[in-house]
Amino acid sequence: MDFALTDEQRILQQSLAAFARAELAPHYTRWDRNREFPAKIWPRLGQMGVFGLRVPEELGGNGLSYLEAGLAIEQVAKGDFNVCYGILNACFAGDIIGRFASPDIRDAWLAPLAAGQKILSVCLTEPHCGSDAAAIRTRAVRDGDHFVVNGEKSAITLLMAADAAILFARTAPEKKAAGVSAFLLPLDSPGLSKSRYEDMGGRGIVRGSLFLDDVRIPAANMIGPENAGFTQVMQTFDYTRALIGLMCLGAAEQTLEETVDYVKGRQAFGQPISKNQGVSFPLAEAKAKLEMLRWLCYRTLWLRDQGLPHTAEAAMCKAEGPALCADVIRDCLVLHGHYGYTQDFPVEQRYRDVLGQMIADGTPQIMKMIIARHMLGREFA
Repeated sequence: MDFALTDEQRILQQSLAAFARAELAPHYTRWDRNREFPAKIWPRLGQMGVFGLRVPEELGGNGLSYLEAGLAIEQVAKGDFNVCYGILNACFAGDIIGRFASPDIRDAWLAPLAAGQKILSVCLTEPHCGSDAAAIRTRAVRDGDHFVVNGEKSAITLLMAADAAILFARTAPEKKAAGVSAFLLPLDSPGLSKSRYEDMGGRGIVRGSLFLDDVRIPAANMIGPENAGFTQVMQTFDYTRALIGLMCLGAAEQTLEETVDYVKGRQAFGQPISKNQGVSFPLAEAKAKLEMLRWLCYRTLWLRDQGLPHTAEAAMCKAEGPALCADVIRDCLVLHGHYGYTQDFPVEQRYRDVLGQMIADGTPQIMKMIIARHMLGREFA
């Protein structure tokens, strides 16, 4: 069992860590305060390769392993947690389009996606169903060479900045989960309207709802076989949940490092407050818990790379990772005293931002159901 990273993987970590410190961290709070999508930095991120992690090399990407995608998102999250949503979307799209879409769609979208010139969203969630993705009501009805789509999609990351979306719609209502298809939907199509959210955190990722009123999508824009969309998205969630764990880890780790520096410099009763066990013990506990989370996420992605089962492990990353990291950041906020509650430090923003990932890609309760089914079997869970 070899836990060592290769020289190339360490270089990937180091280069992205340096980029995150220099190019992302100085703007992290400003983009939040202004509720601003970081459009100017997007092509620069493309040049750094973070949107092409899971895009095949022959289609303009890097074609890196799943583990290497995790190493990358962890480092970027230390500079700007919210930029990582773009990486998540690009990994999701790179995998699904690269594996299942027609050559025309792959050629038209993957290279610009990898370069940061085009942005893709994922339209799965609906107002009445989040984790129950098989219950979607958006309908796509065949009409000659097109599908006519009606419905509403909600909680869409980067919607207000995206050029296109991977849309999941019901094409065979009688088949339930087996009747969902995926489409590439340009977001300038007639019949679309959008509504932006005002969120507690993640303000730079411009989430919103999408309304579809007799939207016509060419049948050629279907991604993969008809009625195979649910299977595609569930398979992709099995590794994006590990990426989310590492994304949250990066934010928590950066906060922990900043807090260590703060408590060493803060004086009380004639000595650094770090000398108090009430300060140093929570930091030590946080370090240990984050290290355990890191290796769970790495192992999950390694299993994916080896083609081995990892659904339960991915659910563990998602069930425990965001909550653990939010707790670490909250404890660091407290150790900053009343300053931590102000906007003078980025601690309060990271806390708000990380909390959002407790919901995305399935709530903790859903993740525990998945784990329990793998432990007990479906008939007993």
